[in-house]
Amino acid sequence: MTPDLDRDGARHLPGAAATALTAVEVALAHVPPERAGVRLHGIGALSDLLSGTGAIGRLAAAVLGHRTRPVRALLFDKTADTNWALGWHQDRTIVVARRHDVPGYGPWTVKRGLQHVAPPPDLLAGMVTMRVHLDAVPGTNAPLLIAGGSHRLGRIAEGDIPAIVAASPRVVCTADRGDVWLYSTPILHASDAAAHPSRRRVLQVDYAACDLPGGLRWAGV
Repeated sequence: MTPDLDRDGARHLPGAAATALTAVEVALAHVPPERAGVRLHGIGALSDLLSGTGAIGRLAAAVLGHRTRPVRALLFDKTADTNWALGWHQDRTIVVARRHDVPGYGPWTVKRGLQHVAPPPDLLAGMVTMRVHLDAVPGTNAPLLIAGGSHRLGRIAEGDIPAIVAASPRVVCTADRGDVWLYSTPILHASDAAAHPSRRRVLQVDYAACDLPGGLRWAGV
């Protein structure tokens, strides 16, 4: 069965970014290779591609509407030498420009000098995350795993995650170069170490279509 964004929390868009890949690779040419995850910020050419009207961002705007904006971007570069695994978890934080204490937002953490905060679950539920595949990801090269339907459960306690994963249909997000996967930002997801690792570059972008309250401002890309 083809994954459905509303039902399963994920959608596969084969070849949707194929025509933009050269521009993405040029924009990212200066990024150090083979890193577990590099936050991307202030790259003008990339920001244009990821904007709600850009060649890539418009795919998110088709889901969230005309106010869509990229609010965080990361490049993952998994290889035989950087072949990590990631256990089942939710993405629970957003990155903001500076700290303002607002009811419902917290706890706060600082990662790599950036202010992260856990927002209300409803805000995350209104976001989507996009994965743009710069390399093919067959089943042996650590595709993203998604617990189908878990995006509808709100903030999930750590102790409840194993039972929910066991009871949920598992979506294996294999991809060809140029494919895009969209998923609901709070969905439970994981990634195994690759059984037969080869280069697996993924541009991951979080999108939102709302402003933040109380003086908070998205850090953006």
